Amino acid sequence: MEGELLIGIILFFAGALAGFVDSIVGGGGLISLPALLLTNMPVAMCIGTNKLSSVFGSGTAMINFAKNKLVNWDGIKWILPFTLLVSMVGAYIAVYVPSTFLKPAIIVLLLVVFIVVLTKKDWGAISQVEPKRGWKLVAYMFVAILIGLYDGFFGPGTGVFLIFYFLFMGYDFLGASGNAKVLNTVSNFGSLMMFIYMDQVHYGYGLAVAAGQIIGATTGSKLAMVKGTGLVRFVFIVMSLTMLIKLTYDYLLSQGII
Repeated sequence: MEGELLIGIILFFAGALAGFVDSIVGGGGLISLPALLLTNMPVAMCIGTNKLSSVFGSGTAMINFAKNKLVNWDGIKWILPFTLLVSMVGAYIAVYVPSTFLKPAIIVLLLVVFIVVLTKKDWGAISQVEPKRGWKLVAYMFVAILIGLYDGFFGPGTGVFLIFYFLFMGYDFLGASGNAKVLNTVSNFGSLMMFIYMDQVHYGYGLAVAAGQIIGATTGSKLAMVKGTGLVRFVFIVMSLTMLIKLTYDYLLSQGII
């Protein structure tokens, strides 16, 4: 009983930190997922349980951004149904296929994201959104679908990739973060439904992390709105570098290189 209580407390605080970071730029899964892995649950169940908590965290941040009119509903509503469906597909695949083969590709993508944002210092300072039509609309929809599929299948880094995606669409960092929270909440919810269907969710652990995520996400999203794009850009760079180092180390360790 004492052991379960201690685990619950650890998961709560891990969730609070994850929710804080995730509400600003994403990447909270790098904190909450390893914490859940400490429980010795199967990996698929840890991912499913993490999705339960992530729905609360990203949902809380989404509500705060939406209340402050930092979500462009007209610009993203067309992709929401597809994001929901592909995240469910990704979650189904995650139960049967190990994510190891994905890591090299994710590491390369993160490196590209980090270099681009670091070198383009004025990028994302102001919003310059233009309507997307024709092949551009199809291309942006396809990329968003891929990110939703990845979120259901693996997850860590989804928020970072979504913000990068919206920066390319012309949003500033704050607007990109607000829109990213909507898509992330939808993909978290879709994958969670599939994990529940396949009985891969530990509700006790998930709700412990979720309680922390709500507190962290509330604090982080409000701080982001007060400090503006400068804070979001800074945290984005820090989290991109952190994720790059962490995933590279895990991959090299799994391959016996270090």
